[in-house]
Formats: sequence, structure tokens, C-alpha cells
Amino acid sequence: MEETQQGYTRNQLALRNGQDKPQIWVAYKGMIYDVSESRLWRNGKHYEHWAGQDLTDELKDAPHSENVFEKFKVVGRLL
Repeated sequence: MEETQQGYTRNQLALRNGQDKPQIWVAYKGMIYDVSESRLWRNGKHYEHWAGQDLTDELKDAPHSENVFEKFKVVGRLL
């Protein structure tokens, strides 16, 4: 049986930037991932990218593929 993920608005996601709230979340293709434990996302920033945002359009500029998200826990879906 598939588990239903909680939905979060863009405003709710924006608060999970590692500064307004301790969680560090990012969205990709409608899913929200918790990247809090990643040393690459310290303080809510990863190179030129900020946590609390949908990174779908930005991934094309990254040196890695979307497979990078497989190592992070899905915490919800972007509404």
C-alpha cells in the first residue's frame, strides 16, 4: 500500500531553509526532500542554491543528476 505524503505549500517550504526553521528542505519534481543531514547543505546553502525552494529548474546547471535525491528522505509533496 502506497503511503500518502503530506502536502506543503511553497510558503511552508520556504520556511524550511535552515534559518527560519531548523529543517533544511528542498523540492524537486513535486517532492520535498530533507537535506538537513547533508554537509553540503550547511546553513541552508549549497553553492549558489538556497534551501526552502523548488530546485527543479535549477538541476540542469548542476554537475550531478537527479539521482542525488535518492539518498534523502522524502518528507512531503509540493502543493
